[in-house]
Amino acid sequence: MPQQNEPLELTFLGTDPDSGGDNCPNVYATNRSTFVVQGSVITDAHALDQLHKRGMPEWETAVEIPFSLIQFFPRDV
Repeated sequence: MPQQNEPLELTFLGTDPDSGGDNCPNVYATNRSTFVVQGSVITDAHALDQLHKRGMPEWETAVEIPFSLIQFFPRDV
């Protein structure tokens, strides 16, 4: 895996086909053998509380994506 201090390179994998052409949400593969998901930031207090109780640090965020975006995640990784 490349060093974390290398620039993060994104390879576009797909856009939610139900987005209506808004170019969001999207999924990308990276040069770090990870994925980047672009979606709506979770702002619901109840959901954030659940995430933090599960251990999500304050400096992280979560995004919501539709099930239909999953089709763009490669199955052979």
